[in-house]
Amino acid sequence: MKHHGPFRTAGGLLLLALLSGLLPACGTGGAASEAPAADTIPVRVMTVRSAPQAMTVEVPGLFTTNDEAALSFLVGGIVQQVKVQEGDAVKAGQLLATLDPTAINTQLEQAQLAFDKAERDQQRAQALFADSVASLQTLQNARTALDLARQQLTAARYARQHAEIRADGDGFVLRKFVNPGQLVDAGTPVLLVNGAGRGPWMLEAGLSDKDWARVRTGDSADVRCDAFPDAVMHAVVESRSMGADPRSGTFQVKLRILGPGPRLASGLYGKATIHVPGRDSLTAIPYEALLDGDGGHGLVFLADGGKARRLPVAVHELRADSALVSGPRPGQQLIVQGGPYLNDGSLIRVERATADPEPREP
Repeated sequence: MKHHGPFRTAGGLLLLALLSGLLPACGTGGAASEAPAADTIPVRVMTVRSAPQAMTVEVPGLFTTNDEAALSFLVGGIVQQVKVQEGDAVKAGQLLATLDPTAINTQLEQAQLAFDKAERDQQRAQALFADSVASLQTLQNARTALDLARQQLTAARYARQHAEIRADGDGFVLRKFVNPGQLVDAGTPVLLVNGAGRGPWMLEAGLSDKDWARVRTGDSADVRCDAFPDAVMHAVVESRSMGADPRSGTFQVKLRILGPGPRLASGLYGKATIHVPGRDSLTAIPYEALLDGDGGHGLVFLADGGKARRLPVAVHELRADSALVSGPRPGQQLIVQGGPYLNDGSLIRVERATADPEPREP
């Protein structure tokens, strides 16, 4: 029996080796093959241009007036009557609430008795001093005791007079904080009232620290109210707090409503769009260029000598087709396409420059 297997195998291997050496030569005209170039990533860029950009800040709030007042008793005691309810209209001088006068009347009577006694003692000391029976010191002590009794009587009369709350002017009751029978201290709010359309309407809102730094007194705003969806009210930023509210952590801002508008009520919900003039030079970039957005921060890539360089940016506002950022310098080449495939230092090939996005007014 003939065995051709080993020879055929060896011959086949030799033939494959020859073919593998000849085929490249045939494909390149006999020239030696060259090593492939390093991988480059095609990108598109735009030239960074910065300019002051107007922005908007949207914030919700509640309507109120600038003449709201929290009414309270000037002395402590037990509440006897609260004569109004929330929403009631009140007139100037109207009696709104009273304290139980029992304890206050008792203090007034005691003060009156003490004053009468001190007055008699002073008169007696004066007569004895005139007869050289009492010393000058005795007379002076009697006069001092009379002065103290007079002051205590004045304080008791004051407490009796202010054991009630009366309206300072025409208006409405917004809130009622206490009910009859409650013990209150002096200065504890009992009622919250506002003027009957005398003061301008305000929108009170809370700003984040970032928005607070942008907004200035005098900035204009458009205000809308859910109760009147078709009405747009013009407003102006009248004040902003210089400290954060410890409960909410926000900074209070008050917007004054300008001109006539719908018939508002205190406590209605509203939303303001504050127009912030361009104060900082910002760059409008397409969304494709912004990577790893997280709150007010993100990343972009710049084209620098054939390589991609990563740059952190601050995001100031998101618009319909672009984002306003700070970080890139004017003249730098911002990569606007191809960024998701890049790392810091990646080799790039700029295919074609991209037109800069046109900034749009908010």
